[in-house]
Amino acid sequence: MSPREMLLKKIGAYQFALTDMNLFLDTHPYDKASLMKREEYLRELKPLTEQYEKEYGPLTKKAGDTNTWAWVKDPWPWNTEEEI
Repeated sequence: MSPREMLLKKIGAYQFALTDMNLFLDTHPYDKASLMKREEYLRELKPLTEQYEKEYGPLTKKAGDTNTWAWVKDPWPWNTEEEI
């Protein structure tokens, strides 16, 4: 697995955990331990996304971004030469 794929996998894991925490907090909005865990996940996710975007480009389109088509410059997953 390439460093890029490993970083994306870590980012995806934190994003999944945050989505799960948000769903839980929808029904348990005053659970302080879960709120603290969510904040911890956000703190850990931020440097990972910053690192990825610095090295490989944006993960999502952001408001005010004028370079809207930069994502098409990357190879599509099926355009890699790597055999599965």
